[in-house]
Amino acid sequence: MKYRGIFKERLGCSNSDEVFNYLIGNLKETITNWDYFVNWAKVLSNLREVEIDLNILNYLIGKQNIERELLALLDKHPSVARLIPVLIACREKRFQILSSYDKGEFKYENYDFGKPGSIDKAKVVEFAKKTGFLGLLENKRIKNLVDYVIGVEVGLDSNGRKNRGGHIMEAIVEVSVKDIADRRGLEYMKEATAPSIEKKWGLQLKVDKSSRRIDFAIKNKGKLFLIETNFYGGGGSKLKSTAGEYRTMFDFWQADGHTFIWITDGFGWVSTKLPLRETFNHTDYLLNLDMVSKGLLEDIIMGLA
Repeated sequence: MKYRGIFKERLGCSNSDEVFNYLIGNLKETITNWDYFVNWAKVLSNLREVEIDLNILNYLIGKQNIERELLALLDKHPSVARLIPVLIACREKRFQILSSYDKGEFKYENYDFGKPGSIDKAKVVEFAKKTGFLGLLENKRIKNLVDYVIGVEVGLDSNGRKNRGGHIMEAIVEVSVKDIADRRGLEYMKEATAPSIEKKWGLQLKVDKSSRRIDFAIKNKGKLFLIETNFYGGGGSKLKSTAGEYRTMFDFWQADGHTFIWITDGFGWVSTKLPLRETFNHTDYLLNLDMVSKGLLEDIIMGLA
């Protein structure tokens, strides 16, 4: 990133090396907030879709001859079959299970819960038994399937925390973007695409793929400022490829006459300094959240940096 006088005023840095050291030295360990842990609206929405069938399945709790009871239940209420994967914390509807691998011969059994009108009831019972779930019901290890599935959905929802971390980063940056736009009389777009930019502002934007969505786009004096954000709490090989991707994006949009700003943060970069430094040297604007809060994002958008 080319050294500019504004870095001295805003950060107290006298050269590019000091700016990069400031970037690394002021990374945040976490941006976790209360929205990170559980998306309760999603959990309860998923529960509502299956709550009636769960109450029907509650009939099985504590029953003797539970396999026979499940078969009878499936005769009257075949829709409950769709819940069996959910009860073992799976979103998948179709399974290919390795049933035998004796003497190098691999044999598989197929189970399909995706077609309620044509289910194989015997296979549904077999799947529920061999996964161990019927035993839990028979022995009353589970008292109420509605309450149980709330716990299952919370567990499955934890897989979305990585994406929520990205959304939290976007939300934090949007506070600054909105403040700048409001005070300066500018317009901005969130999750901007080439068609939406052309429709709103009449500006052409070339993209490397039709599905490309840009976290934020701001227009000032007929010029586009394109902002991408992310947060990495931990290191890994992905960070190297990410840094490379943003170098490519910078080249692509600079050639098209637009300004690209990458805002990234997180302790993950502490152990991946080299690829970040390469992108820092190559691009015009690479900031962290502290640098945004010091006013550098506004300086860039207003042409002061």
